Amino acid sequence: MNRGDVFRYGDHELVDGRLRCTYEVGGRTFTETVEVAGAGPVTPTAEAAATLVHLLAGVSYYKAFAPPVVDLGAMPVRASTAAFLREVFIDGLGEFAYRNGIDLSGLEVVGGVVVDGPDRPVVASGGRPRPLVPFGGGMDSLVSVDLVTATEADAALFVVEGRQRFAAIEHAAAATVLPVQRAVRTLDPQILRSAELGFLNGHVPVTGIIGAIAVLSAALTGRDTVVMSNEWSASMGNVVHHGRIVNHQYSKGAVFESAFRAELQQWVGAEVDWFSLLRPFSELWIARRFAERPEHLGAFHSCNRAFHVDPSARLDRWCGRCDKCAFIDLVLAPFVPATDLAAIFDGREPLADPTLLDVFATLLDLGDGPKPFECVGDVDECRTAVALAARRPDRAGAPVLRALCDRLGPAAVERALADADRLLRPLGPHRIPEPYASAAGLG
Repeated sequence: MNRGDVFRYGDHELVDGRLRCTYEVGGRTFTETVEVAGAGPVTPTAEAAATLVHLLAGVSYYKAFAPPVVDLGAMPVRASTAAFLREVFIDGLGEFAYRNGIDLSGLEVVGGVVVDGPDRPVVASGGRPRPLVPFGGGMDSLVSVDLVTATEADAALFVVEGRQRFAAIEHAAAATVLPVQRAVRTLDPQILRSAELGFLNGHVPVTGIIGAIAVLSAALTGRDTVVMSNEWSASMGNVVHHGRIVNHQYSKGAVFESAFRAELQQWVGAEVDWFSLLRPFSELWIARRFAERPEHLGAFHSCNRAFHVDPSARLDRWCGRCDKCAFIDLVLAPFVPATDLAAIFDGREPLADPTLLDVFATLLDLGDGPKPFECVGDVDECRTAVALAARRPDRAGAPVLRALCDRLGPAAVERALADADRLLRPLGPHRIPEPYASAAGLG
């Protein structure tokens, strides 16, 4: 493919809660729309948030050709925008570049018209907090909902839909009894035909795009905060490619959170806050907290097969064989009775399947390949989960756990057990304000 082209930002327009964004690359024009349900009047904050969505959503179209230059054209930008966007494109497309054998490190971002940001100091509203919680139906977002609900905030879930709704999200959302704020993101049809049209294809930083759409939705519906559910280990990478760490979860990580918050401040000031409520916590901490609410076990769903773009390939149950199923089973095993986990997987529990031993070994960095390109925990979390689960009476003699402990060896198992205390406490800095920090035990 000829990559000797320029990716150009076109215009965008926000009218009656509908945002239209355009882009040009490879002689083609792409148009994306985002429609926010129940949108109020378009304010300067909403206009600024719309620009952020336009900027971040562009990554989905840039990757079709991945040219060496991104031209912002006549877009209004802040002084920091070009550097911010360059990092998002390079690191947010790190996995894409790695899998396609592309070096994006020389990417240039040019153009744009620098304008001043808002001059709106932080003013305490004194009212009841009105957060939006982006919701995917998994363990992490359900724990965030519990913590947010404990603050007695006027909270709502936030769901971005595409061409259809996913039953896995709808079922879990209904269990929270919170209202659901929705936005519909419609990709240009050309990008959905990437293979047919000969486009490059691969993973994009979708959590960052959803986070920006959540800010737009908050601005249009009178919400003051976007509460993400990105955990500590989301910052851990998978491989190194052309001298940069490739992280499947880049836009869930702490580096992106810091950069996006700084850029967001330049655009919307104090009008809408944005942070991750789970940033200082490990997946083990989250799993233990999740297990304290047994009613969640029948409501959540994280298997990727539940979200397959092709409805005919979609499952309404856990497949029990993918990396994500294996990780969720493993991280919950220290805290949830074995019979309950077996019921969740409907007889296909990964830890009961010896044919998946190599899948678990990769999670523990005992295999030949890198950490899976999935939203899974880091090696320390997985090793400690194995060591803790193997000590449970209801897992005594379990073949897969026994085999994993044997492959780790006694010394590594003891180190993993000793690491449990660290992993079950807050692990690092965060940007969680009150009252949410106190609800998470950080106050």
